[in-house]
Amino acid sequence: MHLFPLFTDLKDRTVLVIGAGPVADRKIHLLLAAGARVIVGAHAAHPQVQARAQAGDIELRLAPFDPAWLDEAWLVIAATNDTQLNRTIADAATARRLFCNVVDDAALSSAQVPAIVDRAPITIAISSGGSAPVIARRLRERIESLFDPALGALAALAQRKRLSIRQARPELRARRDFYDWLLDGPVLSALRRSRPDEAAAALDQALAQATQAPVGKVLLVGAGPGDPGLLTLRGLRALNEADVILADRLVSPEVLALARRDAQVIDVGKTLGGPHETTQARIHALMVSHARQGRCVVRLKGGDPLVFGRGGEELQHLKRHGIAYEVVPGITAALACGAYAGIPLTHRDHAQSLTLATAHRRARTAPASGDDAADGQTRVYYMGVNRLSVLRSQLLEDGLAPDTPCALVENGSRPEQRTLFATLDTLEAAAAEHRVQSPALVLVGEVTALGTELAWFGQTKHADAVPETAALQASA
Repeated sequence: MHLFPLFTDLKDRTVLVIGAGPVADRKIHLLLAAGARVIVGAHAAHPQVQARAQAGDIELRLAPFDPAWLDEAWLVIAATNDTQLNRTIADAATARRLFCNVVDDAALSSAQVPAIVDRAPITIAISSGGSAPVIARRLRERIESLFDPALGALAALAQRKRLSIRQARPELRARRDFYDWLLDGPVLSALRRSRPDEAAAALDQALAQATQAPVGKVLLVGAGPGDPGLLTLRGLRALNEADVILADRLVSPEVLALARRDAQVIDVGKTLGGPHETTQARIHALMVSHARQGRCVVRLKGGDPLVFGRGGEELQHLKRHGIAYEVVPGITAALACGAYAGIPLTHRDHAQSLTLATAHRRARTAPASGDDAADGQTRVYYMGVNRLSVLRSQLLEDGLAPDTPCALVENGSRPEQRTLFATLDTLEAAAAEHRVQSPALVLVGEVTALGTELAWFGQTKHADAVPETAALQASA
């Protein structure tokens, strides 16, 4: 181990920074965040550094480096672009047994400033010993995604309650179990929802109990359209909290692969033509059953859980049965398919409004269509592949022209994505010709024509001339 990791308390202690450019200012920002008293010495100062001095946040000395400045410092940072000056500063610091960080020069440095993940009071530092700072920054990006922003508030609350926790759980094993509960239970959940009073009350109530029974919950999580890179950071953390995952048919295997390895994955996907109401009743029962056994249940739905799914019904069922829940939004198919097909859903010149609709309704009701035929509107239809004929008829009745540009995006954001560009009049026949299958999204409106120019992902097809046999097949 080349470097010994060490966290230093710089509050109200003097740190000397030599140099006053943009790089120095980034170091100054970190030092001020740590409560340090910062003295900056330089020939000239960047406007941001000057502004800090004028605000009284730092002391600025516009003069050549004076080794006597080191006499009042606990730490020295050399951030000049003069290699010889940096060496002089490092030598002077060494002579006084002061740690010195020379920016971007590991050989001259006796201390390194790491890449930082800040969940104060929890702080995670990553260092490559100055050999590969870009790798350290990349690792920081990955680690950032793993740690809930609410962890800082949880640690602060645990710090305030530390004595009470020790008194209520004097045995080490019981205390460890309690801290595990803090990380997995309703306290962190309340802090995540910006309800600190509720979090403190839950902690106090738990401390008052002789033993802590496990409390289950359900996280309704949007898995996005399929590309695992589009899963939200909160969604990723939920998958790593889960004891049980109830996954829909449209959740991609790549997203499921991000889940905790020992989580129980239950396929609750609905198949076309299958008994949806029976399947939904099973989902409701599984959520309640596992949560009541103290488990963290992730109900994983494709896209966004509250856009054209039955997430609302599931939340109502959980509410009726007294089960704690959270909702983690996901990127809905309309946003993903539009973006991956190069179709801006709104555009200053072509589309000033956006309508999301489903082509499927409850029994005995008509499928959705555009509310009006106003220009400048983009319409996106979910679950419409098997309803193209009905959609076409209704949109024509609403006043749309037969040559209105349209697009079908199949398997949006996935490697097998195909985008079919057509018009309202040719869309149905073209879909039959190219054998477009669900999941696919129907986009209607002038703006979809931009996709023929801006498409950047997957295969693109154009229905400029649909073969007559395909048209006859489709109409049949």
